[in-house]
Amino acid sequence: MSRFALAASALLALTIGSSLARADDKPLIQEGKKTLFQRVLTTPGCQLSSAAGGDAGAAQPTFSRFYVYERAQAGNAEWLKVGPDSYGKTIGWLPAACTTDWKMQLTLAFTNPANRDRLMFFKDRATLEGILDAPDPVSKVAPLRAKLKQGVQAPGVLAQEPEYFVDLHKQFYLLPVLSGEEVMTEEGFRTRLLNVASVSKAEDKPLQAGANPGATGAAKSSQLKEFSAAVVFVIDSTISMDPYIDRTREAIRKVYKQIESENLGNQVKFGLVAFRSSTQAVPGLEYVSKMYADPNKVTGSEDFLARVADLKQAKVSSKAFDEDSLAGVMHSIDKVDWTQFGARYVVLITDAGAIEGDDPLSSTGLSADQVRLEAANPGVAIYTLHLKTPAGIKDHGKAEAQYQNLSTYPGTNTSLYYPVNAGDVQAFGRKVDALASAITSQVKAAYMGDDAIGSALNAKQAPVAGKDPAEQKLLDDAALIGHAMQLAYLGEKTNSQAPPVFQAWITDRDLIKQNIPTTDVRVLLTKSQLSDLSDVMKQILDAANEGLISPTEMFDRLRSVAATMGADPNQLKQNGNARLADMGVLGEYLEDLPYQSEVLNLDEETWKSWDGLAQEKFIRNLNTKLRHYQRYNADVDRWVALAKDSDARDNVYPVPLEMMP
Repeated sequence: MSRFALAASALLALTIGSSLARADDKPLIQEGKKTLFQRVLTTPGCQLSSAAGGDAGAAQPTFSRFYVYERAQAGNAEWLKVGPDSYGKTIGWLPAACTTDWKMQLTLAFTNPANRDRLMFFKDRATLEGILDAPDPVSKVAPLRAKLKQGVQAPGVLAQEPEYFVDLHKQFYLLPVLSGEEVMTEEGFRTRLLNVASVSKAEDKPLQAGANPGATGAAKSSQLKEFSAAVVFVIDSTISMDPYIDRTREAIRKVYKQIESENLGNQVKFGLVAFRSSTQAVPGLEYVSKMYADPNKVTGSEDFLARVADLKQAKVSSKAFDEDSLAGVMHSIDKVDWTQFGARYVVLITDAGAIEGDDPLSSTGLSADQVRLEAANPGVAIYTLHLKTPAGIKDHGKAEAQYQNLSTYPGTNTSLYYPVNAGDVQAFGRKVDALASAITSQVKAAYMGDDAIGSALNAKQAPVAGKDPAEQKLLDDAALIGHAMQLAYLGEKTNSQAPPVFQAWITDRDLIKQNIPTTDVRVLLTKSQLSDLSDVMKQILDAANEGLISPTEMFDRLRSVAATMGADPNQLKQNGNARLADMGVLGEYLEDLPYQSEVLNLDEETWKSWDGLAQEKFIRNLNTKLRHYQRYNADVDRWVALAKDSDARDNVYPVPLEMMP
């Protein structure tokens, strides 16, 4: 087993404060740190007092995050003077016994459970470890699942994940990591054993072990009658694309005919966005991306076809072979009101690779990685039909890697990328027909009250004799994603809550399918942290651009930056090959995060050992992450207050761990 220092890690705002603030106006500093404040989370029943050891007063909401301003002993117990933020406001005293230290500001988010079993919360670590160390984990897990299914207590299991998906983007909940350890399972997978605390924001009554909160079977069918789908085609409209544009129109015409014959016009809506490339480079392209049909505004097949009737390929060539497909996808994500639909699909159709975010021709400044993360916010699945035409043969490998990444649906680990060899128009047509028909059939089944919520193992389509394996995979994937969409929809409709269990052990991988994650890590950054991170990343980026010419000048500049931020110049001079993490350029809140950081681990020798392409890739990655931080800052709907009446500067944003530098 290899340990990672979660328990000792820390994450909190740098002290900004007024220059007039007194020392006691600031929270206490964490042991061994210089800038990180002490924080605690309240547990159920925690009551505020006016003085240490005083009479109990108002009960505090569970999992309120408080800063610790003072510690004192009273009545043989430790008490904490606390405040809702780090800007000098205190509200009283809490018994230390009813709080838990939260040294790191990390939380977990459930992945969609469509392709795995529900995560179990274990009472102790030993039970969970025994399962992961077993040669046959199924033999350990199956009896527990059987008892939970019967609604009775399973040995060592406190509770399990809700049946339906709990979407962190729509209903914020805390699943704080208290400590953890990385282990190698008997089956050869790296996984993390995590000690977590779990209480949903709504603070419902505790779940009984094995309970399935949510709707009854009859209520599920009733709720699914409202289940609807939006399919937005994002299509390349550059030179050579007319045959595919026409065939897409034909596929939608055929599906609409089926939809309207079955009176499902309100259940399935289609939209279309076209994209090209930079109009600054080539004004004759007319647009970078354009909404031809918004699914919320289309009234039926005739209306849709009328809206897209004048869609034709461009009359002039783009400046480069790659097109701005990411602009088309982001146009659909940002401009369509997806909240009206339960199932949300983008179908990208292109014969070219995507212009990357650091390219001057990019209109979004985002990479395929980042667009995938943005699509996860509204819960959109991105299918890619990649036309591998002879003209783009040199581009195929790079484009495939981009679109495999872009089209990986979170939680299920399913890549919805489908190549069309040689750009065969007929093969393309069959894929579009199959995909549109499969989505429509799923919505029809839900509307008719069929058992659309069954096990993910039964979500695959029955194999069709003579069906091309690639097309069969597309149908299987569509069934799985449709199942995931329904779990998310029912989770929202039934107000599914994270289980209110305090302190338990979980694993971040499925106990049986150990390649599938059960949780994603989010780093909760404050406004000041995000601003500091952006500023420092810009300094590193500027230095790295100089480093392409002179590696020594790059690190001399970074040492100068570190010195202005308070690092000891003598220590910097003595440690000639210090990593960026050791130089103190980046905040303490990044130092102990449980991930391998290329930025933090970079030193002068490593930089010099890279060739020009590797150095340029490093710079591109920094560039695109920096642009993404700007989107986070502007995303006002997802900044969260972790304590009542706290200063807005201590609100946090749940940043995916992979977007940290």
